[in-house]
Amino acid sequence: MNDDFAHATLGKTGLKVFRLGLSGTYRPGKEVIHKAIDAGVNFFFCYGFDGQMTKTLREEFKTKRDKLVVSTGAYNLLVGHPNLRRTLEKRLRQLETDYIDVFLFLGVNKPKHIGERELDEMRRFREEGKVRAIGMSCHDRKFIGKLVSEGAIDVTMMRYNAAHRGAEQDIFPYLAAHDPGVVSYTATRWGYLLRRPRGYPADAPIPTADQCYRFVLSNPNVDVCLMAPLNAKQFAEDIAALSKGALSAAEMDFMCKFGDIVHERKKWFM
Repeated sequence: MNDDFAHATLGKTGLKVFRLGLSGTYRPGKEVIHKAIDAGVNFFFCYGFDGQMTKTLREEFKTKRDKLVVSTGAYNLLVGHPNLRRTLEKRLRQLETDYIDVFLFLGVNKPKHIGERELDEMRRFREEGKVRAIGMSCHDRKFIGKLVSEGAIDVTMMRYNAAHRGAEQDIFPYLAAHDPGVVSYTATRWGYLLRRPRGYPADAPIPTADQCYRFVLSNPNVDVCLMAPLNAKQFAEDIAALSKGALSAAEMDFMCKFGDIVHERKKWFM
């Protein structure tokens, strides 16, 4: 639920979040993480191997734990299932915190990858106070739609951008019943929305980074859109999206048409 263009409540979790979150996946540097905090960013996603992020958050938690929201989780294995409790306990130690705000089962590709056993175990973490909310990241939109319609998870993390708009049919219509938080990633479609497609007119415009993020944030169903900058320059370009507000109707039309072109050329992943 959006409080304004820059701020939202992360669904039924009640967590107040800045709508641009930061992922440390591409190691932007500790300076960028501090710049993000100074700019108001309070939602951070990290894997266990994101040393820059975990170390910086550890330091910040000493004085700002109640002001920062951290999301992490256990990654789905191609064979078998990860040890969710072991992963949770490891993240708690890495971050030197008593609880994780949003604990996710990551990289779910098919319904068979997560069942009641895994969901029940994560619910126990929540009951124990070791996590505040549970959820998953998943590429199967229809499966996400089913889980959110049943109220099975508190938060969903998924792809959403101008080229991947399927969530508008498969997920967003099912949010109202149980109000899960929605976190999106790859606003630039892994950079493809910032590149000129083969055969695209040389004099025709291509999207900017801020337009990609504003496309996502213009949808009120999205609570947090993750940035994953490589450096301070990219972070500055991404964060500028908030100062420009929602896309105009003309900008939205341009983004959808350009997104369709990108998707048409890259059908292998929708």
